[in-house]
Amino acid sequence: MEILKKDIEQLIERLPNNDKEKLRSNLRDLMSVYPFNEYEYIISNLLGLDRITLADYLKIRGEYLIRNEYVHIYEKYGSPTAFGITWAQSHVHAIVPEMKKPTKKEHPDFDNEYDFFYNYKKSHIKIEVKASRAVDAKSDEPLYVKALAWNSKKPFDMNFQQIKPSSCDVFIWVAVWRDTIKYWVFASKDIENNKYYSRGQHRGNIGEGQLHLNQTNIKEFAKYEAQPKDLLERIIKAYKRQILKID
Repeated sequence: MEILKKDIEQLIERLPNNDKEKLRSNLRDLMSVYPFNEYEYIISNLLGLDRITLADYLKIRGEYLIRNEYVHIYEKYGSPTAFGITWAQSHVHAIVPEMKKPTKKEHPDFDNEYDFFYNYKKSHIKIEVKASRAVDAKSDEPLYVKALAWNSKKPFDMNFQQIKPSSCDVFIWVAVWRDTIKYWVFASKDIENNKYYSRGQHRGNIGEGQLHLNQTNIKEFAKYEAQPKDLLERIIKAYKRQILKID
């Protein structure tokens, strides 16, 4: 978004003074209602004044889409439930279809305490998926506006909540930026013993906590980061750390 703002500002500055001042004055009074916002208004004015061509607009649009490949995840899945369950679980399952959704028919003791399982040899690996999105921590704008790019210098704070290490063997964490998606795979003990893990998120919820991932500590989790093609292998390795005490 920062790049788009800069590019459009440069286009406005090239306008004749009268057109430039008129446009800026109208923008100050503009009421934005999705999908008719300030960018749509500016671009339509620039097209109407013959300051850019349709080809120029398509170039701006194409470059924006490349830089913001995942911004639709902020916009389409606004609520935490829609994002964490509807999108994140489906996304991870598409990458690792070998994982299965547990049911009470197969697992009578199952009580929704984990999201997937994977049968490894004679073991039943219980897997929990957690997800968050990187946004400008100082902004009150809608999610899709304050969404950050991976190389942004603005502060962010992704709070992975309702973490229950005793309920699963492996955690998969998914974090979304405008232009990239990152994955980490943890053994449950990796989280439980992490110095950033805070126990007692909610009063009375024994064994539940949270962990804040932000610009100051994200590099400390580098050893747990995984590529999509390696997720299943990393799940198995994390499980071995958890159960077989292999570091």
